Amino acid sequence: MANQHVGSDFDQFLHEEGILDESTATAIKRVIAWQIEEEMKAQHITKTAMAARMKTSRAALNRLLDETDTSLTLSTLASAATALGKRLRFELCNA
Repeated sequence: MANQHVGSDFDQFLHEEGILDESTATAIKRVIAWQIEEEMKAQHITKTAMAARMKTSRAALNRLLDETDTSLTLSTLASAATALGKRLRFELCNA
């Protein structure tokens, strides 16, 4: 019995399963949440202090740091970056 996915790449498999966009969004969110948490640790910033710097609630910060919650805005990301003394950089690349 031959495996239909032998020779294909993982992105192609995810596309065939209909979950490529969702998987990509989740992966990106996990990286962003991790980077923000690591920078908070490096700068010794608590969640309460970070929320205050962002002028938001701690619950909103928790949503930002929740790696499974992909519904965040560019405004929220920009606010987090500014609170950490950083800037955002996005780019589109060829598929």
